[in-house]
Amino acid sequence: MLRIRGLHIINRLNIPSTQHVRGISKVSQIEPEKPEIKTSIPGPRTQALLKELSALQQADSVQLFADYDKSTGNYFVDADGNVFLDAFTQISSVPIGYNHPELLKCFDDKHNLRSLINRPALGVFPSLDWPKKLNNVLMAVAPKGLNGVSTMMCGSCSNENAYKTVFMWYRKRERGGKIDFTQEEMASCMANQPPGSPNLSILSFQGGFHGRTFAALTTTRSKPIHKLDCPAFDWPQAPFPRYKYPLEQNQRENKKEDDKCLEQVADAIEQYKKKGNPVAGLIVEPIQSEGGDHEASPEFFQRLQKLCKENGVAYIIDEVQTGCGPTGKMWCYEHFDLPSPPDVLTFSKKMLTGGFYFNVENKPSQPYRVFNTWMGDPGKLILLEKVLEVIKNEKLISLVNESGKVLKKGLHELEHEFPNLINSVRGRGTFLSFNSPTTKCRDQINSDLKKNGVLGGVCGENTIRLRPALIFQKKHAEIYIDILRKTLKEM
Repeated sequence: MLRIRGLHIINRLNIPSTQHVRGISKVSQIEPEKPEIKTSIPGPRTQALLKELSALQQADSVQLFADYDKSTGNYFVDADGNVFLDAFTQISSVPIGYNHPELLKCFDDKHNLRSLINRPALGVFPSLDWPKKLNNVLMAVAPKGLNGVSTMMCGSCSNENAYKTVFMWYRKRERGGKIDFTQEEMASCMANQPPGSPNLSILSFQGGFHGRTFAALTTTRSKPIHKLDCPAFDWPQAPFPRYKYPLEQNQRENKKEDDKCLEQVADAIEQYKKKGNPVAGLIVEPIQSEGGDHEASPEFFQRLQKLCKENGVAYIIDEVQTGCGPTGKMWCYEHFDLPSPPDVLTFSKKMLTGGFYFNVENKPSQPYRVFNTWMGDPGKLILLEKVLEVIKNEKLISLVNESGKVLKKGLHELEHEFPNLINSVRGRGTFLSFNSPTTKCRDQINSDLKKNGVLGGVCGENTIRLRPALIFQKKHAEIYIDILRKTLKEM
């Protein structure tokens, strides 16, 4: 339940949803009561700003320009003064809403301010309180059984450096634990040739998204536009389960889907071993996010871990989107009752800093092997420390579970009211989604939601995903459902 590190006590955050939820009034008092749309969407000022930005860069992905001075709590205010209930929160990366009072005070402290402006090269000149910060903040919520952490800047570089670490473990094991390199290895790696640059691979899943840097991009398999024109490694893939809904009525079919996917994982590991490009690691999202919010059963993840152990493959769980509470637990994989922790867990987004957890006995033996100039940002850890305090003090994991029940119940009611427009409601906590019959229908719903005052996100071919902040209350869930119902009626 509680883990004590240094001077701070941080709750493991798996607070039962039956506990009383307190401490939310601070945010509620400064929030708008509801969305308010004053102009067309996008409005005239937004259109002018988009034209200005497009003259400088590729800006076609920009939806709205924000007024972050006026955005607060669960509400996003755009450049034209339109007020939206934000159920997407910067692609799932805002943990406790906009301009939370506790975060606004973080840098009133002069020491914190100096930590922000004197940004160090953490791998060479960390501040004297850096070990304490890592212990008190990141290790306080570490996955049970993992005792090491490496900070990074973002989700992509977290996965990228996790892969490097896995390859280094694998090769050290192949050398029988030796840490010295031969002259041949050192010379050949400079020519991008084995044995110094070995033929090793990371297995990922169809529909997975793990980032946009080159190794991460090789394992990303969600949309062609992410990968077109970029060289990639010869690394294996396997299908991720595609379930039929509702789950309780399709247990037999979904069990067969698990079996089929796991069989293909085993086949891919064996195939790549035979072709001389063995699988050193396997990466999987607890819920495939960008690829369509596909979920899998606890049994699937348990059997997947067993396959990894049997084949000497590192089991990497990518919690970049699912980490820090939105599924109703601190880490989504905790829903799966794994017999042991993953070998590596990567994080970013709601955690504010990027990085990955692992066991320190598997850290590289030499310096500069997993390294970059900044290796994260102390300023983000200062904010994360306050975020974790707010999560504990305001019982936000309980709130996620309570709000999630209201939200999911409302979505199930709507899929019965409008079966021709939405279906396959799914997810955990407030990390929820639903499908539409076609991409065109999905995009129309999402666009009309925005015109009616709700920001949502899309993923996969026909999915709308919900990614609210952890402070999303029952009343916000009810507003979302009411506006979605209005939107569906108007179609």
